[in-house]
Amino acid sequence: MKSIAYLLFALIAIGASAAERVGVGLFSADGLDGWEERRFAGVTEYTLTEEGGHRVLRAASHGSASGLYKHLRVDLMKTPYLHWSWKVENTLGPLDETTKAGDDYPARIYVIASGGLLFWQTRAVNYVWASRQPEGATWPNAFTANAGMIAVRSGDSRVGRWIAERRNVREDYRRAFGRDIRYVDAVALMSDTDNSGKAATAYYGDIYFSAD
Repeated sequence: MKSIAYLLFALIAIGASAAERVGVGLFSADGLDGWEERRFAGVTEYTLTEEGGHRVLRAASHGSASGLYKHLRVDLMKTPYLHWSWKVENTLGPLDETTKAGDDYPARIYVIASGGLLFWQTRAVNYVWASRQPEGATWPNAFTANAGMIAVRSGDSRVGRWIAERRNVREDYRRAFGRDIRYVDAVALMSDTDNSGKAATAYYGDIYFSAD
């Protein structure tokens, strides 16, 4: 089983060979080049580490909420699919993630479409590893209607395992906000436990957009 898992991870790290590909977080090759930190409550520790012979990003949150973000403009007409891999060591128990008190996740990735000077029109889709909400569930963020939440993974059944993900961001924006967008302007990731005061550890593999 381990050899199969490592082979899968190697394929994820190498990524697709399609001509249309936009690298976002190529931690295996470029480390944290281009990423910046944003703090909300305390500091989640983000460090590069080795997993199965590949460099990945480790996030450790202890009642904290800080994230990493990267500005880049992506044309969703050309590369609508977001790819990433992640692993969590634990989830956060029976939180009500639709409330402010329960808005914590061991792992999440934001894709942000800027409203420019019309900042109130900025929108974000959040792909989360939920603790309680079932896989496939969607709901508005408890703090702002400008962020839509999608539970890509949920619960403990896959804790400790690397999971490869692929999402059509353009379609997810359409479902979340009822409108079509062409460009996104930033990607962020965060492991946060500030509202619950709990602790979580997660790992993120390479992140990129592709045509398929």
